[in-house]
Amino acid sequence: MSAAKQLEDAIFFTALHIADPEQRRVFLDQACMGNSALRSVVEEMISTQTDAEDLLERGLSAFSLFADELPVPVFENDAAEDGPGAVDERIGTRIGCYKILQRIGEGGCGVVYMAEQEKPIRRRVALKVIKLGMDTKNVIARFEAERQALALMDHPNIARVLDAGATETGRSYFVMELVRGVRITEHCDQNQFDTRQRLELFIQVCHAIQHAHQKGVIHRDIKPSNVLVTLHDGVPVPKVIDFGIAKAIEGKLAEQTLFTAYEQLIGTPAYMSPEQAEMSGLDVDTRSDIYSLGVLLYELLAGKTPFDQKEMMQSGVEGVRRTLREREPQRPSGILTTLHGVELTATAAYRHSDPPKLIALLKGDLDWIVMKALEKDRTRRYETANGLAMDVWRHLNNEPVVARPPSRLYRFLKLARRNKIVFMSGGLVLLSLLAGLGVSTWLFFREREARHEQVVLREKAENAEQRAEAREKINQSAIYVHQGKYDDASKLLGEVKSPLPKPSFDGVLAYRTVGEWLALHGRWDESAARYLGLMEIDKLDPWGEVTLDYQACGVVLMESRQLWEYDAFCRITVDGFATTTNGDAAGRILKTCLLLPSDTNLLRHMQPLGDAAEQYFQSLGRQSLWTWSAVPVGLWQYRAGNYDKAVESCRRCLSENDKTTAQNATLRIILAMSVYQNGDVALARAQLTLAKEAIDARCKKGIESGNDSNGHWYDWIFARQLLREAMALIETEPPSSASPAK
Repeated sequence: MSAAKQLEDAIFFTALHIADPEQRRVFLDQACMGNSALRSVVEEMISTQTDAEDLLERGLSAFSLFADELPVPVFENDAAEDGPGAVDERIGTRIGCYKILQRIGEGGCGVVYMAEQEKPIRRRVALKVIKLGMDTKNVIARFEAERQALALMDHPNIARVLDAGATETGRSYFVMELVRGVRITEHCDQNQFDTRQRLELFIQVCHAIQHAHQKGVIHRDIKPSNVLVTLHDGVPVPKVIDFGIAKAIEGKLAEQTLFTAYEQLIGTPAYMSPEQAEMSGLDVDTRSDIYSLGVLLYELLAGKTPFDQKEMMQSGVEGVRRTLREREPQRPSGILTTLHGVELTATAAYRHSDPPKLIALLKGDLDWIVMKALEKDRTRRYETANGLAMDVWRHLNNEPVVARPPSRLYRFLKLARRNKIVFMSGGLVLLSLLAGLGVSTWLFFREREARHEQVVLREKAENAEQRAEAREKINQSAIYVHQGKYDDASKLLGEVKSPLPKPSFDGVLAYRTVGEWLALHGRWDESAARYLGLMEIDKLDPWGEVTLDYQACGVVLMESRQLWEYDAFCRITVDGFATTTNGDAAGRILKTCLLLPSDTNLLRHMQPLGDAAEQYFQSLGRQSLWTWSAVPVGLWQYRAGNYDKAVESCRRCLSENDKTTAQNATLRIILAMSVYQNGDVALARAQLTLAKEAIDARCKKGIESGNDSNGHWYDWIFARQLLREAMALIETEPPSSASPAK
């Protein structure tokens, strides 16, 4: 929805609640600020409401709190301060050490000013002060709750609270960071951000909401006007503002009791979750914000909200609840197909695209991500804002997303709920037919089903108990790790049995740290067990630390001589990463899985990884990562029998002046084996000698844990393991003609 349309709706719904015609006329004079076209549209909208009493009886009054939160026009001259709608503080007055410069906004209970702080530092801030006559117990509670909610936050994408106090007349105020920005949707449209740029901004908003949830605060009113984008050194940075109707997950945001009146809706209908609008015993939790984030993402992608706000408001409270509870929104790509002519062209142009390309771009992953966030059943939404952000990140990196199309059973249940009478009638007929077939047969199947359900429930209960016990032991192990008690942590992790709990950062840290500590102390079997456990739960980051963990796990399995486990580990790893186009990650997986010669089938399965790693290697040029990327490429070419290519790749990246790094030592080993296969025994032995000297010098005092530019500990173990293969080849076997590995 455009800013002009939002302003029309805001003025309309606020004026609708002013009963006195003269007061309404004064309000419209000030709100429209001489804009005759805007005034005409609003008056026409008001004229359609011929029976205000009837609208109130239909429940529209339940939106009173929402109307309080609607934005009002900002007056930019001092003359406006003296009219009937004048604000409480005049320009130039002081509140504490803050000088009022300009009014920049107004809500139901407070006015926001731009002010200048004069001491102890000079800066411009946003100062929110409670209105005159609004200092009721409930309003003060809401005002204090907003201040307390903001004070809990410390995140670059959330406006910070800097100060608080009371004016000389006793009215509460608090001081916030001044956010000079525009709504996120307007900023994206004005700058014609493409879909990727919009998604990158949205990920930052998700991180901000996740921070609020971790601090125990539910925003409850996420919408474009509460997400402003400002520029920091030319870089757009979103800022989440207005925690005026935020809710504490546990405890209170303020000392006063903040009570939501019966039959009041808290939030903005178009962005409100079904449970937020539903009058039931179902409490609102963080997943309500996930729904609102889904609506925001929908609008960023398609330029519209899933349900039109004006239609929802005109349908009354019950109409809003019915829409949110029963109507299924169109997918973002689907709603674009309903646009025509100029509107569709403009929507695509704002996204730096053309209509067919934009529709094709939204189909698939983005449609499913948005629709998962908008699930009416909150148990089917993303569990956290970070989960939503991670799925968007996966889409941007061409990785499989968690969001999946709903199953046929789920679609059938949805259909059944929408057509209860038809399905109830059909069910009665079906029940009669089943009864005609014989009660004894029905009882037999019923009994068998009951027994099966008992078995399933018992298994679920046992698995849940095992997961809870495993989670407790992993958390305790993480505490031991922080205390430096690695032996105790290892023993406790050894007691953890499958099924393992969901991934967590503490769990990953415990398994990784203990596995490395055991390896550095030469306890290879125990280290291998910890790293295999890490592989089961290390699903948080597809390409960062995870692929490094795979490298460590591979060398530890080899060092413990668990060759069968290493082979199985390699096949599972290749299956999991075979389709990646990330050249860096592909290289790490190749390096992990090529410590031993592979069979022809596995090499064929690795071909896409080899292609991706070679393309990445060629694109780097002579950069700092060049020699690292040459190791998996050279090893891949050697294992595939392309000895000439392996020699070329190794020689391009070898530095005669640097003989101390793990990558140089490894490249010399690969070069030695490759030239040996081509018949140059002397060169092979010379390169092997240089590599052995570097490895012996590094490992003479045992394995060192230093992870510097010379290589991680597992890089040196990798080089040492490859050295053993090369020495056995060059010292005991005659050179063979170049042929693919079998």
